[in-house]
Amino acid sequence: MKNANQVKGIKKELEDRGLFYQVSNQEVFDIIDKGKWTFYCGFDPTASSLHLWNFIGFMVAVHLMRRGNKYIALTGWATGMIGDPSGKDSERNFLSSEDLKNNEQAIEKQTSAILKNLESFTGEKFQFDFVNNRDFYEGFGYLDFLKEVWKYITVNVMMSKDNVKKRIEDPDQSISYTEFSYMLLQWYDFCKLHTEQWVNFQIWWSDQWGNLVTGTELIRKKYDDDTYALTWPLITDSSGKKFGKSEWNALFLDKQQTSPYKIYQYFMNTADDDIEKYLKMLTLIDTQQVDTIVENHQKNPGERKGQKLLAFHVVEIIHSTGDSETAQKISELLFWKSDKIEILKNLNTEEIENFYTELWGFYYEWESLFETIVKSGLSKSNSEARQAVQSWAIHVQEEKVADFQFDISNKFLDNKILLLRKWKKNFRIIRK
Repeated sequence: MKNANQVKGIKKELEDRGLFYQVSNQEVFDIIDKGKWTFYCGFDPTASSLHLWNFIGFMVAVHLMRRGNKYIALTGWATGMIGDPSGKDSERNFLSSEDLKNNEQAIEKQTSAILKNLESFTGEKFQFDFVNNRDFYEGFGYLDFLKEVWKYITVNVMMSKDNVKKRIEDPDQSISYTEFSYMLLQWYDFCKLHTEQWVNFQIWWSDQWGNLVTGTELIRKKYDDDTYALTWPLITDSSGKKFGKSEWNALFLDKQQTSPYKIYQYFMNTADDDIEKYLKMLTLIDTQQVDTIVENHQKNPGERKGQKLLAFHVVEIIHSTGDSETAQKISELLFWKSDKIEILKNLNTEEIENFYTELWGFYYEWESLFETIVKSGLSKSNSEARQAVQSWAIHVQEEKVADFQFDISNKFLDNKILLLRKWKKNFRIIRK
């Protein structure tokens, strides 16, 4: 997929995709379009993986990189130790230095893998680098921080921030000095990146607008330099309901924590009215092509063509084309009127492993039919398994089984894999 949107200005690109909310100065769009500038977006290493919630900002960064700009992925060791008070009713638990370090390494590895995967199937080259704000603060004393940061920022400004005001005004809440200082670290990050990495603009969610523009103001006061801030909007569904971080934070970008299939199936359940929004925000499909896809989808929503394209492309970006194809096959086997045995016949070794994991299978050790049904979890006991067979509920390799003495040992495809089903939708993969 070569860059079909290069001719489109970044402002229109982001607007067309629903990824633009506000900017500190309209000049930034001309700067981005010319390329060769450096921007950053930071993530606190509070977990060992980024979440689907973070993926929105990642896509904004990709559109900026496609125009020749360099992305600095800032890992917030210092800010991660404190925790962002935004959207929180109570103080976070502190992470140990070891946990933070492990999370930092995992997130950097993950981000790099996603970008290299994108380079592979788009044929484009992205400029990116990783910076850890640990380097800004280790050995940096408290008095130095007062001189370098507090001197330029008033308490009045800090008290006016919504996330602080909410915690102070609510008698049932409070905010510690630690969390109150979080924004100072965020602002100083921008200063250090500007002076050491030539970073000129920061991108983030619209609810962080106040912190972003205060960072630009701090740089102006300290260095008399112009820097910029750009935000994307908080996401709402077709009913206008704002998505909470809790929903999307339950889906990790690390395949060991959330499988590609689970992300695929999440988007397969997207409401028809949200297809256009998500195709534009979360994929690199040209926006005009998205309009055509949505138009075709609306002719027969039951075929879920829009959801299938959305799910496939999101997983392709996060993981790989191969992972998308495997997730698609699992979905087809479980939910669509497809030739399930033909699907199994054409699986490679890695795909068999993925099917086995997703369908809660086990390795066959010459169990009887009843023992296999119970061991798979499709029945709780031999008597319940017997009743299921009597009711014609059990299928082996998509053939109904009515014989209590049915021998499954010679039914494995290529002597490797067997599909066990109870009723219509309860599947298990048994392996030899």
